[in-house]
Amino acid sequence: MDNKRSLRERMAASEGLLSVAASLICIAIGLLLGLLALAVINAEHAFGDGLMVILTSGLKSPRNMGTVLANAAPLIMTGLSVGFAFKTGLFNIGAAGQYTLGAFGALYCAIVWHLPWYVCLLAAMLLGALWGAIPGFFKAYMNINEVITSIMFNWIGLYMVNDIMYGKGKGAMYDLSTTKTYSLRKVSPESMIPSCGMSDVFGKLQSVTIAIFIAAVLAILVYVILNKTTFGYELRACGFNKNAAQYAGINDKRSIILSMTIAGALAGVGAGLYYLSTVAEWNPQVSTALPAMGFNGISAALLACSNPIATIFSSLFISYITVGGTKLSTQYYTKEIADVITAIIIYLCAFSLLFKNKIRAALAGKRRAVGLGKGGSD
Repeated sequence: MDNKRSLRERMAASEGLLSVAASLICIAIGLLLGLLALAVINAEHAFGDGLMVILTSGLKSPRNMGTVLANAAPLIMTGLSVGFAFKTGLFNIGAAGQYTLGAFGALYCAIVWHLPWYVCLLAAMLLGALWGAIPGFFKAYMNINEVITSIMFNWIGLYMVNDIMYGKGKGAMYDLSTTKTYSLRKVSPESMIPSCGMSDVFGKLQSVTIAIFIAAVLAILVYVILNKTTFGYELRACGFNKNAAQYAGINDKRSIILSMTIAGALAGVGAGLYYLSTVAEWNPQVSTALPAMGFNGISAALLACSNPIATIFSSLFISYITVGGTKLSTQYYTKEIADVITAIIIYLCAFSLLFKNKIRAALAGKRRAVGLGKGGSD
């Protein structure tokens, strides 16, 4: 009995376990509500041709799973970008703009200068870091809300990149006849992230590269920095209470700028992983809208409760659901229904604290019941 009580006490005290349990509850309820949405649209095919297609398509072929991994790598990075800022008390809604600058840096170094992939990835990181540092500077020295500045710099970055790339109609990065950037595979194959045999495993899908491993390693690195280093402690302390951190001798302005700089660097790397793996090309026909990957990072961070390690799994899940949505029969549903289901799950994540408290209370209630039972038997 004491062992059971000790286990419940440890579970109730473990924030990690409670967060995982709360996220799983959000996913389960979200899938049930998604099934309900599918039933409203087309009740006859809601389960077999709807929810089950979304849940099983990724496993039906190696190429589908490869697509999941290829899209998960940049999502992990934008999720880390948003989650890192959350952990340090900031809301980085500018990941889309930082992602855009990262894409430009990677593609410019690859298509124009034909540099190796790791140098292109470094350029993506530096430009993303620069674009994240600017809202951090305004926050630190002028106390301007980072949400406002990062949103503005999203659009500034997008149109600046488009103007440099496509402003003259034809240039070093853009071919007007094809209305898209030059293909990296044809122009600079040496700048592509290597596959190391992964494409063969996943149905000869060339966009499956070691990017997913790079993203996972960076997620572990972010976890170590935040939780195991003095530097990470200072950043988190500043986020919890800037005045107290300042009183303790922590340079709050430096911490704010560095937090946003690192967040921007992570988003920039995400763009580099995506475009240098040739998952897609930067297309001016759709580049008048901000990259969805930047905003999807918010979803990944929320579902993971901003935990860097959990962000790996939340990103894989969101990527899996999204790929499954593209496999839905257009005869019955549109692929956007997967976004609806994901949105429901993310909305429920707003109640994750409520779920955590309920689980904690349930475990504590059992513990009290055990204690009373033991006392009565004596």
